[in-house]
Amino acid sequence: MKVAIVKYNAGNIYSVNYALKRLGIEADITDNKEALQAADRVIFPGVGEASTTMDYLRGHNLDELICDLKQPVLGICLGMQLMCKSSEEGNTSCLGLFDTDVVKFIPKSHEEKIPHMGWNTITKTNSDLFLGFDKPEFVYFVHSFYVPLNPYTAAQTGYTLPFSAALHKENFYATQFHPEKSGSVGEKILRNFIDLKND
Repeated sequence: MKVAIVKYNAGNIYSVNYALKRLGIEADITDNKEALQAADRVIFPGVGEASTTMDYLRGHNLDELICDLKQPVLGICLGMQLMCKSSEEGNTSCLGLFDTDVVKFIPKSHEEKIPHMGWNTITKTNSDLFLGFDKPEFVYFVHSFYVPLNPYTAAQTGYTLPFSAALHKENFYATQFHPEKSGSVGEKILRNFIDLKND
């Protein structure tokens, strides 16, 4: 099993790599086209700002490469948002793998702080990423923008309003939360991704 992490200017590449090491998986951190295409699983992490990150991906020809991958691909946090059509963060045109937009949180009260940061439960899971989940589970979020509920929503949570905690379409999977920072629950999600049968 070859697992590759897309190497680019993302802030959580190495924490994702350490999480995989805890599962006994040695991942290849690479931006090499052939290595990414040859991997059995590809993880597209992300912590950063949408427009500058998309500029980087386009400048290194990683945008088309990611869209053309045929094996299971997992986007995380900003990675998930960049897999959508567009983001209000910098009015950014994104990869368009999911036909939905990313919008900014609007607090409805003084108590609702942005960014949304901390542990929240995910519910209504409907993807093989969540095999074995039979109750709401806590995972860790840090984000100021969100993906509304849409036909690709594979799990949902709520902060100021219900929104997509995960997305799934064909071989593309994504989580708004950070599985690499979500303890045993996150490890289970990463293991489920590695063990996907639909490759």
